[in-house]
Amino acid sequence: MKPIAESELILNTDFSVYHLQLHESEIADTIITVGDPSRVREVSKHFDKIEVKKQNREFVTHTGIIGKKRITVISTGIGPDNIDIVLTELDALVNVDLKTRLIKKEKKSLRIIRVGTSGALQADIPVDSFVASSFGLSLDNLLYFYQPKLTKKEINIANEFSKQVLNIDSKIHPIVITASDELIKLFSTTESDKLKTQESGIRSGITVTCPGFYGPQGRVVRNKLAYPNLIDNLNTFQFNKLSITNFEMETSAIYGMARLMGHQALSLNAIVANRVLKQFSKNGHKAVQELIVLALDKICNS
Repeated sequence: MKPIAESELILNTDFSVYHLQLHESEIADTIITVGDPSRVREVSKHFDKIEVKKQNREFVTHTGIIGKKRITVISTGIGPDNIDIVLTELDALVNVDLKTRLIKKEKKSLRIIRVGTSGALQADIPVDSFVASSFGLSLDNLLYFYQPKLTKKEINIANEFSKQVLNIDSKIHPIVITASDELIKLFSTTESDKLKTQESGIRSGITVTCPGFYGPQGRVVRNKLAYPNLIDNLNTFQFNKLSITNFEMETSAIYGMARLMGHQALSLNAIVANRVLKQFSKNGHKAVQELIVLALDKICNS
């Protein structure tokens, strides 16, 4: 086995990973990702003790303890391209010997839980509610630079999405990745009704990941859209009783990168907008705070 070249995995002079500026000892096995750097402290304020505080560019990291559980929260910034950076460097921290640049024989699997905001695509998903992404469906091109192994069900969902939502000449070729079964079970209230009980306040479904906030999410400001009926088509998509619940800008990238490197991933979404009803939350901050508390409670009791 050859060492990974310096140009391929860039390290700082102290052997920390290039963008995150972290060492292996500074991250936990359970990692919460948030988009907004300011949201990191909204998670870590619940820690009994904060051991690590690091920041470089938009990447803010806090690692600490709640009871006996060690947790890391890290901001990714916005979009799939940043997910490529964050998950690759987190994996390198635990699965590459950064001194020798050799891949370790014994691999570690991290638990990665996204806590973010999202827009609902069904009229019956109210603002300030929560969605857990059972599938991430990619409208960006990140995963085309890798070779994720896809299940037959994932391929079938993607093909049906292309037929119903896009068109035969579309330049977009979606990829679907399933959430971690282990983490889905963790956030469900019953084994028989995973993530679907009203009691839990969490709904599951397909989350579409977009490569932008305006045109890629069907917003018209000044530019003409290539897919002017995107919202309506997303709203009406059906595949074996599955529907598209929401869209955002990171989930499928997290799921894809996690699968490629053997990590467990789940995306939890606070719904701050309903695009069908054209509603926006009057207190999205409160909804995010409640989702953070819910996520930490599940993590700490697992």
